[in-house]
Amino acid sequence: MNLTLKIWRQKNAKAKGAFETYNVEGISPDTSFLEMLDILNNKLIHEGKEPVAFDHDCREGICGMCSLYINGKAHGPDSEITTCQLHMRKFKDGDTITIEPWRSAAFPVVRDLVVERQAFDKILQAGGFVSVNTGGVPDANSIPIPKPDADESMDAAACIGCGACVATCKNGSAMLFVAARVSSLAKLPQGKVEAARRAKAMVAKMDELGFGNCTNTGACQAECPKGISIAHIARLNREFLSAKFKD
Repeated sequence: MNLTLKIWRQKNAKAKGAFETYNVEGISPDTSFLEMLDILNNKLIHEGKEPVAFDHDCREGICGMCSLYINGKAHGPDSEITTCQLHMRKFKDGDTITIEPWRSAAFPVVRDLVVERQAFDKILQAGGFVSVNTGGVPDANSIPIPKPDADESMDAAACIGCGACVATCKNGSAMLFVAARVSSLAKLPQGKVEAARRAKAMVAKMDELGFGNCTNTGACQAECPKGISIAHIARLNREFLSAKFKD
């Protein structure tokens, strides 16, 4: 496959960025998207040019670091996958592929396609965990949890914090991420002790960091690589309003 790549290049958050065009040739359809970028960078290095900076780690769809906006879609044209799981067979020979970083005021550009996502860490630090003593590790099944509740909690816990929901939302909302973190604990006995404080603290931190309001369009769910449902946003709203009423 021979492809034309339009890639966003930017030195840092304060510098003015622009698209640059590159050509890659002889790409196998079985090559992963990140391997294709590796091939491009190898070519650029041999030409004495600056390689394209992009983020990655596990390359197994677990860490969410491979956050790229490809042809107007978070993580590319395939569904429920991260960029590292995307393969070039999803494109056609001669295609032009536009590659951008996440676009969000809360995710400033570090360099080229790499963005700073510490905002998510700050939201988690505000309350996305169990901090009180809930006892030692219990024996299996000693705390009865209905299977539907356990399933919902595990589905929410599948969030990898990649930021696709923020990049996709026209308001740059982090509601799906926050909702997944709140929901994964709200359905478990250990998480109920701090439920009210958690919902208020995480929503407050999300607003403080400049994320936008939820648009209710469902774009976040459509582009989430783990298929996390916007039903969790409804639970977050219920948890938050319940906590406010108790105040």
